[in-house]
Amino acid sequence: MEIYREFTFEAAHRLPQVPEGHKCARLHGHSYRVQVHVVGAVYPTSGWVMDFGDIKKAFQPLHDQLDHYYLNEVPGLENPTSENLARWVWQRLIDQLPLSAITVRETCTSGCVYRGQG
Repeated sequence: MEIYREFTFEAAHRLPQVPEGHKCARLHGHSYRVQVHVVGAVYPTSGWVMDFGDIKKAFQPLHDQLDHYYLNEVPGLENPTSENLARWVWQRLIDQLPLSAITVRETCTSGCVYRGQG
């Protein structure tokens, strides 16, 4: 079974590695949506894979580092693309949760899914 918990945060960033003149090189912000997906067996006694509150507890320190901050100044996010943000979240949660995917959406129509490879 796979379950997920979605989190939101507001943050500013710029992408320093895009071609000259690209609009994302300028400072701008997003209302980010991050889904933390975990996988496991459904426990017969509880009827769930894990408590959604445990996912929230694991993500909270990351939320505190990201919400209303300039992502380029967060260690490890000097080039804060959605892809790099998804990998950054994965690396900080993989020892705490049985992750299957991290999804990052920075707009209503654009995002990425990271499953731990690469």
